Amino acid sequence: MTDSFILRRLNAAEQLRAGRKLRRFPQLLVGLIGYGASVMMLVTSGLGAASWSVLTEGVSGALGISFGTATNLIAVIVLVAWIPMRELPGVGTLLNVVLVGIAADATASIIPQPDSVGAQAIYLVIGMIGLAFFDAVYLGAQFSAGPRDGLMTGLVRLTRQPVAVVRTGIEVTVATTGWILGGTVGSGTVLIAVTMGPLVGYFLPKVTVELSDGKG
Repeated sequence: MTDSFILRRLNAAEQLRAGRKLRRFPQLLVGLIGYGASVMMLVTSGLGAASWSVLTEGVSGALGISFGTATNLIAVIVLVAWIPMRELPGVGTLLNVVLVGIAADATASIIPQPDSVGAQAIYLVIGMIGLAFFDAVYLGAQFSAGPRDGLMTGLVRLTRQPVAVVRTGIEVTVATTGWILGGTVGSGTVLIAVTMGPLVGYFLPKVTVELSDGKG
């Protein structure tokens, strides 16, 4: 996995003992809030959301709950899947469950609906780049992965398959399940699935906070 040479595999105590917290905590918060806002930008574009957003939209409609509440519900369920994989949660994992959904709902309440195909395309591009960038930002704070990213890293470690194979399998499965539940799948969904990996791989080395040896 590309990120394995950048991110430390630390337990919660080690994450809190590690240095540079005055940068890492704000970076974590900015990353998670930006990630939630980007998720909603993609949904609002109407051109196809990311795979997890398709599932969230489907669950939201099926259960009659808000998009943010559905986001948090799915996050909790995915966390349960971490147990047999022995993934290491941390502060970032907990805050991911809370903040991403809140940020998504807040964004939905303030951004206008796009009124043209051009506006939809702008929402899609902003959301797609933002999703990758803020994903890298919060991961780069080195406070552990959120539920969905942890599912990917855990499966890569256990199956020893390339991250591209594991990520594609997860995205196809999640998007298909969401579509069955009534979520919206569009051309943007395919575009996001193809570009997210390379974009995160580009941003991650640039925003990761390096931790000195012996500090976590």
